[in-house]
Amino acid sequence: MVKDHPDTYQPGDQAGLSGLQARYDEQLQGTDGAVVNAVDADGKEHELFRVGATRGRPLRITLDERLQTTAERLLVNVGPASALVAIRPSTGDIVAAANGPGTNGYNMATYGQFAPGSTFKSVTSLALLRAGLTPDTVVPCTPTITVDGKTFKNYSDYPSDGIGRIPLRTALANSCNTAFISQAGKLGGRDLVDAAASLGLGVDHDLGFPAYFGNVEPPASDTEAAADMIGQGKVLASPMAMATVIASVQSGSLVVPRLVTSVDVSPPHGVDPVSKAEAASLRSMLRGVVTSGSGSLLADVPGPPVIAKTGTAEFEKDGKVLTHAWMIAAQGDLAVAAFVDEGESGSGTAGPILESFLRAVD
Repeated sequence: MVKDHPDTYQPGDQAGLSGLQARYDEQLQGTDGAVVNAVDADGKEHELFRVGATRGRPLRITLDERLQTTAERLLVNVGPASALVAIRPSTGDIVAAANGPGTNGYNMATYGQFAPGSTFKSVTSLALLRAGLTPDTVVPCTPTITVDGKTFKNYSDYPSDGIGRIPLRTALANSCNTAFISQAGKLGGRDLVDAAASLGLGVDHDLGFPAYFGNVEPPASDTEAAADMIGQGKVLASPMAMATVIASVQSGSLVVPRLVTSVDVSPPHGVDPVSKAEAASLRSMLRGVVTSGSGSLLADVPGPPVIAKTGTAEFEKDGKVLTHAWMIAAQGDLAVAAFVDEGESGSGTAGPILESFLRAVD
């Protein structure tokens, strides 16, 4: 650094090498002072000019030390890459953004780019509500469904008694893939895109740190539209983005996360807000995930009622089909996303991490 920027750095300086320390290095370092002296013929010096040094200014961030430490402790023994992000729905403050050792230093928490799987059904549910469905609309949950020759099925341990014609709220609670895919024809090309934006997904902001808000695009085919309904296809998100989604549902308004307090953040223009009725329906449906669905492990967590959604997303690696494991939840003024890059299921792999976090911070 001294060699490349001799006017900026001198041997012995402290300098930021990565992350926020590197981005805000100038602010943190401060500036050196300078004195200009004139030397007369007999060697005496006379000061001509002086500018004082300025101390570096602290960078204030929203992380809560206790919650951040708790999140890091819960991830320390997770073998695959993992992350946990917690946000205050009332303010958007990121109070924890932890990466497990399996990430090898990569900032997966706020900048990871992964298919969110069935956690995205919280977004799909909003789009379907806007298309005229209600939580009690009956939809077909079949063992499989075929779209343009591509067969989709439910996850391997889907409850057998959940097959049949069931209310939309039950399809969400049990995470029935085929039921959601069967409703793809009810949505127009941008309906999922717009619903995602209403919950803070897929709309970029400059937050003053590396952040990925996800990708949701109009589908290019019926098969892609089917995959998008269940958070696969071209849909991508970071753990921070999915924590933002559940935070927006909990607050009933679009939450914009913030980490650096000196950076002003605000909801983007042109995004349709979530209505009170929509938010209430989503909270009711996501509460059902906990009381009678795949998120039942959170049913007895002390404190206010928990809303949640589990998720898995298949991906290929070295010729093998593996699974991303997700779980998102909100309780009171806390919204959390837990992610494990390679896991068995959302409830079985990511769920216990999220549950332990909620219990520890109670």
